[in-house]
Amino acid sequence: MNALTNAPISATDRIRQQLERVSHLRTQARQDGLSTAVHQVKQLQARRFRATYADFLADPRHVAATAFFLDELYGEHDFAQRDAQFARIAGAIERLFPEAVADLAVDLAETHALTETLDHQLAEHWLAQDEHCPYTERYVRSWRLTGGRAARQRQLAVVLHMGQELQRLTRMKSLLVALKLMRGPAQAAGLASLQQFLERGFSAFATMGDARHFLAAIAQREQQWIDTLFDADLPACQAELARELQRA
Repeated sequence: MNALTNAPISATDRIRQQLERVSHLRTQARQDGLSTAVHQVKQLQARRFRATYADFLADPRHVAATAFFLDELYGEHDFAQRDAQFARIAGAIERLFPEAVADLAVDLAETHALTETLDHQLAEHWLAQDEHCPYTERYVRSWRLTGGRAARQRQLAVVLHMGQELQRLTRMKSLLVALKLMRGPAQAAGLASLQQFLERGFSAFATMGDARHFLAAIAQREQQWIDTLFDADLPACQAELARELQRA
C-alpha cells in the first residue's frame, strides 16, 4: 500500500523499488570492498544448485527449465544490463501485458532483490572470517550468522509461484505469439536482454509440459537445504555440503 494515499502499490512501482534496492546493494558492495566476496558466495551457491539438480540437467525434458532457473534466478552472472532494461520497461509491462505477466515480472524483481540482499549479508560474514577456513565451514557459519530464515522461506515461495505462473501462462498461445512479435521492437528499443529472458522462460516451460514434478522437487530439495543449513549439527552440515559440491 502507498502510505500517503492508502492505494495499492502498482506493479511498476514494485518492480522499480526492488531493482533500486539491487542497484543500491551493488554500489554498496563496490564501496565496501565486498564485490569479490559476493561473487565467491554466488559461485559456491551456483555449484550447489548444479549438483542438487544434476538429474534434471541430464533429463532432456527438464534441462531447459532447470538451466533457466539456475542461470536466471540463482546464477552468478552480472544482471546489471537486464535490470536496467527491466526498470525502463516496467511501466510498459503493466500497460501492454495481462496482469498475470506483470505479476510474473514483480516476482522476478522480488526474487532478485531477496537474493542480492541475502548474498550481500552472507558475503559480509564470509569476508569477516579467516580466509584459510575450509570453504564449507566458512559458508555454513556465514549462512547462520546471516540468519534471515523468513527471507529464505519467502525467496523459495516466490520462486515456486513464478514457476507455477510460467506454466500457466505458457498455455496462453496468444502470449507466446505476442512475445515473438516483440523481438524486433525490443531489439530496437535496447531491451534485448529482457526479451530473451521472457522468451527463454516461456519456451523452457512450454517444452517441459507438466511442471508439477519439477516444482515439487525444487520445493522439497530447497526446503531440505534451508533446514540443514540452519539446524543440522555444524560438522554434519559441512560434510553434507562438501559431498554435494563434489557432485557439481
